[in-house]
Amino acid sequence: MSSRSFVLLIGAGGDGGAAYREFVLSRIAATEHPVVLVDTAAPAWTIPYLATDHPHIRADVSDPADVAAAVKAFATDHNVAGVMTYMEHHVVTAAETAQMLGLPSSPAGAMAAARDKATTRRLLDQYNVPSARAMEAPTLEAALAHAETIGYPVMVKPRSQAGSAGVVRADNRTQIREAYERASSETVLGLEQYGPAGVLVEEYLEGAEISVETAVLGAGRACILAVTRKLPAPPGTTQEYGHVIDAADPLLHDAELAHVISAAVDALGLTLGVLCIEVMLTATGPRIVEVNGRLGGDLLPLLAQHALGIDLAQIAVNLATGTAPALEPTADTAAAIRFAYPDETGVLERLAFHPDAGRMRMLERAVLSRRPGAFVSAPPHATLNDRLAHWVVTGRNAADCHTSLDRVAQLLDVTITAPAALTH
Repeated sequence: MSSRSFVLLIGAGGDGGAAYREFVLSRIAATEHPVVLVDTAAPAWTIPYLATDHPHIRADVSDPADVAAAVKAFATDHNVAGVMTYMEHHVVTAAETAQMLGLPSSPAGAMAAARDKATTRRLLDQYNVPSARAMEAPTLEAALAHAETIGYPVMVKPRSQAGSAGVVRADNRTQIREAYERASSETVLGLEQYGPAGVLVEEYLEGAEISVETAVLGAGRACILAVTRKLPAPPGTTQEYGHVIDAADPLLHDAELAHVISAAVDALGLTLGVLCIEVMLTATGPRIVEVNGRLGGDLLPLLAQHALGIDLAQIAVNLATGTAPALEPTADTAAAIRFAYPDETGVLERLAFHPDAGRMRMLERAVLSRRPGAFVSAPPHATLNDRLAHWVVTGRNAADCHTSLDRVAQLLDVTITAPAALTH
């Protein structure tokens, strides 16, 4: 048996995943454990970060039994120190695999509860954790009835999607019909293959939405690592338009928020890992929106590292391998990301950053994500796939970051030609 101890990473994301996932994988690979990818294939962008002699275990990651068989065969000849994933798709499979090998993890049932928004809501309600009133809607008629019971406006959402796919606010019966159709059919990143199908109708929560990057060090031991403020989105859309992390955010030390986060983690039975917990700051206090049993997406680990000096990905590896993580901040600044969406639906003719963007000292990166010739949809029908570009900036504080984000936005040149049917 090999003397080295490997970390198994369940799923990498496809060839287009590098823009948002390569940073996280690079930080996972920077630990003492070589990384072995468990996936149908190893995308080219992942190769520099994988173990040179055993980079890849071939398995169908949509089939937990195939993953289990492939990992079990690998583990007969190799030491496995931990199992993890950064992808929403595979949080349950990663937990099951870790349990099979006797390695640290939250229970697979707890991860399944986090994946299923209906189960999450039931458990939060059962344990009196502030959340949103929610009801499952197997039919449009049920959705209409639930909306009347809850009271408009309501949120209509899929049970197990992510990235705000199919999440729609409805203010009346007519809007419920369109929202239900979207929530029943809209998907992103192939998540329709994972988790239960179905639609929820939820109470609309008024307030500012944040995410709380949280380390769970054991049963009853949740620790807030970072607080992410979401940039405002245009009315009528639930898509993410950007995020800011500021080391001076007072919510990092807010007792009420800490209590709600701990209560949510305990209610779902999560006992280990780095989580991204979405919270609405309402007039009556913080209320849980979603509990994601993985690292936050949208390059939140990159923002946390710049702003706080906290390495969320390495903390996740440490927890998965039974190693004490470094949780204390080593930086005291701010970092932010913004996403550009189309202003209109049509064919993308031109997309480019002005050369002046590359000369901005505060700009960490600026990435174009679509190519001319692509058909793109404007909000409110836009999804993650319609993002045109993103850029990351750093600054002394959140205000500095907002200023820099705006400057970069002015340097993005976008031309879209609307189809003839949409021009009248």
